[in-house]
Amino acid sequence: MRAMQVIAHDQELSLQNLEMPKPQPGQVLVQIETCGLNFGDLLIIKGTYQEKPELPVTLGMELAGRVVGLGDGVETLEVGQRIAAYSGFGGLAEYAAIPADICVPIPDAMDAVDAAAFLIAYGTSHVALDYKAHLKPGERLLVLGASGGVGLTAVELGKLMGAEVVAVARGAQKLEICKAAGADHLIDSGSEDIRAIVKSLGGADVVYDPIGGEQFKAAMRACNPEARLLPLGFASGEVPQIPANILLVKNLSVLGLYWGGYARLKPSVLTDSFRRLIDWYEAGRLKPHVSHVLPLEQANEALDLLRRREATGKVVVQIS
Repeated sequence: MRAMQVIAHDQELSLQNLEMPKPQPGQVLVQIETCGLNFGDLLIIKGTYQEKPELPVTLGMELAGRVVGLGDGVETLEVGQRIAAYSGFGGLAEYAAIPADICVPIPDAMDAVDAAAFLIAYGTSHVALDYKAHLKPGERLLVLGASGGVGLTAVELGKLMGAEVVAVARGAQKLEICKAAGADHLIDSGSEDIRAIVKSLGGADVVYDPIGGEQFKAAMRACNPEARLLPLGFASGEVPQIPANILLVKNLSVLGLYWGGYARLKPSVLTDSFRRLIDWYEAGRLKPHVSHVLPLEQANEALDLLRRREATGKVVVQIS
């Protein structure tokens, strides 16, 4: 089978011909149709992700496809069933052997591109806003990096959950996409003062931040008393140092979230979230935004779209 692998850090992926895997007990063999790319994939290539696999490794954190083989003891899935999975690695290949208990059956109404764009982006935002921050209707939600893979889902879900959504992105084109996803207010991070505008709107009750750096600092200073801040990543390259005195004076809460960690820490958090999200999708209340779909051979070009911040929403690689 063909697979795009990280052979050495800070180098392009290499297209390899590998032996097809065999499902072990508790695993299923999946013929992969699509793979959703994520900022974490870039960190794996650099060797700076929180999980550091041995090289060579097949890249691709989330995948969608069809079950074509069952390992011993698998009773919850059937051959021919369509699934999506957060696998961590292995999505940029024609086949993968993965644990059956991480597979999420997907409805007939969800096509393979939507399925590969769904789990991490919507799952991260839903767990962050619902389980961690307990976002309430009428609260003001500030979303940084709002046109990106996870940011755009935070805008969409925040609006669905009844919040007043303030979206921060760079440039008019990206802000228009945020507006289409439901944002009530738009801030251009390249030319406008985030702190001043948010304070003029009445302050932030919840901050959703995959960016870090100066934007986090500005957002924190625009928070209302008892606001909750969600640092989800550091796409700016700068991990903010949080001044405890501001937390103290405003009674702020900083809620860290490593979404993938719940697969081991408390899997029910993810499964309950997926159930709700798929219900919303089937009801027509969610629609993944995918800006680019490229074939497996162009996975490096697909990653460059993330690296150069040229994508909005998700980038998906079509495997078959």
